[in-house]
Parts: sequence; structure tokens; C-alpha cells
Amino acid sequence: MNLLEVSGVRKQEGGEEVLKGVSFTQKAFQKIAIAGESGSGKSTLLKIIGGLTQADGGEVLFENVRVKGPLERLLPGQPGIAYLSQHYELRNHYRMEEILSYANMLSDEEAETLYEVCRINHLMKRKNDQLSGGEKQRVALARLLTTAPRLLILDEPFSNLDPIHKNTLKTVIREIGERLKITCLLVSHDPLDTLSWADEIIVMKDGQILQQGPPEQVYSQPADEYAAALFGSYNMVPSAAAKDFKSLPGVHVNGKSLFIRPERFKITGNPEHALKGKIKEVNFMGSTYEIAVQLPSSVVTVKTGNGDHLQGQEIYLSLSAADIWYA
Repeated sequence: MNLLEVSGVRKQEGGEEVLKGVSFTQKAFQKIAIAGESGSGKSTLLKIIGGLTQADGGEVLFENVRVKGPLERLLPGQPGIAYLSQHYELRNHYRMEEILSYANMLSDEEAETLYEVCRINHLMKRKNDQLSGGEKQRVALARLLTTAPRLLILDEPFSNLDPIHKNTLKTVIREIGERLKITCLLVSHDPLDTLSWADEIIVMKDGQILQQGPPEQVYSQPADEYAAALFGSYNMVPSAAAKDFKSLPGVHVNGKSLFIRPERFKITGNPEHALKGKIKEVNFMGSTYEIAVQLPSSVVTVKTGNGDHLQGQEIYLSLSAADIWYA
């Protein structure tokens, strides 16, 4: 049975249709991430699911019960669903233990586990002005979870966090699902944050679902260049330049463009069944180098951990047919 069913949800704002019949389902404990550029309708969709915004059409069912919008309830919000917005607020002049005790529905043992998962045990005696942004966010998250929700909705949880707090929050969100047995639905402005976490990724564009599938599929077989660009650098070799790849085993030049992620190329010393090119540019990216390689009819980007390559050097690139997606 599905925990969540979203069917044909539509929404207009300022005369513009921001959601155009969005439908998907989520099973209990299934981790779903929604990706898309700003203005694609992600946050509006989450608020409708959480009962915080009124839909203009369609239906949301949570545990087989229709989610009512704020025009249908005295207090907005759906019981059993917790929504952490981008603009979480904590009451000033209160210690964190006081904020968390309010509306707490958990036993002492359950609460202690929750505080441990959220990495906030050491913050209990502090007040709002003594916390960093990342610490405030984790407290706000714990406050929501004291109501024992079955579904947690996270709207851009990683925005405005430094790398240390972002990595801590990623661990927290993973443990919320694994240790607290709470289903999570997440939106991230940086979809790269979702690839290692999600069971399924939904790509949204202009208020519609453009693509939906496992992270590996969405990353390696994007629906178009928009979906490709969301998840990092890529090569889109136009059909006219695809002839450069005819020498590779299993590659079919069939009038379509070739989509290839930069890390799929392998630099080889064997010219047989390889692409010959010349290095145009080398850029250090921290853990890798990105190399622009001029082929006879196109320029491709290659990722490698080897920093010994120089501009102007001739190299050979190998590529498996399985690493090419025909777009």
C-alpha cells in the first residue's frame, strides 16, 4: 500500500499555472527526492502535500485519507505529516530543552534517541542566539519529530549550510529514516545532494514531472539536457559530430546525439578502438581534473584523477558502449 498518493495536482499563482497535473506515489520508508531549477514548482508541491497550500485541482491522499488544504481546516497542516520549510523559526529567549518539551509526544527514551539522531544533546541548555544556523535547523527538525510524524517533508534542507553542517544534516536525515522509521520526501536546490540518498528521484520542470526513476538512471540516462545539467557536467555530442565515435566497439551512429558523463571516459595508452584527441585545457577541481579534449569534430570534457596531463598533449580515450546514452 502507498503511504502517499499525489494525483493530478494543479495550482495557479498570479495567473500562472505553477503545477500542471503532477502525479506520483510514495511507499512507506521509500526515500524520494524532487529536483529542478528554481520556479519549477517543487516547494509549492511540498506545501500542498503537507496541507499548507490549497491546490486548485487534483488530490493528495496520505494513508488513504485526503489531505485538506488550509481553506478546509482551522489549523493548516495534515496530522502525521511534518514539514520543515526553508525558513524555520525558533522562539527567542527559550532554552532548547524548553522548546523541545512543548508538544512532545514521545517517551523520555524515544526523545533521547531523537536528540541523539539529530545531534543536539549538547545544545539543550543553550538559547536561540547561542546556536549556529545548522544547529538551529537541527533543533527545528527535532521539534517537528517530537510530534511522531509518519512522513517528513524537507524543503531545501541543505541551502545556506557550510560543508560541515551540510554533511552532519545528511547523516541526520539518513538516520531519521533508518533508526526512527520515518518516511522522508525531500527537495534540494542542489540535486547532487540527493544522488547518494534517494531511492527515486523526480525531476520537475515548468510545473510538470519531466523524469522519474532511480538515481543511477536519472543521472546516466537523462530525459534531456535540462535533466542532464541538474546533476553535474556532461557531454552532449551532436549527431553531426557523432561520427568521431564510430571506431568504438558497440557504438551506433544512428542520427541521435550522444550523452556521456565526463567520468565515463578512460585515458588509455592503447590507440586501438580508442578516440584520438588533443588536450585543449586542464582544470584542477579538487579531487579530480577536468580536461577539455579536442576530437576531430567535437570537444569533450573528461574527468580524471591523474594530474600529469598537459595542454597540447595528444591522448587516446576509451569508452564503453554502455556508457553512452542516445538522446
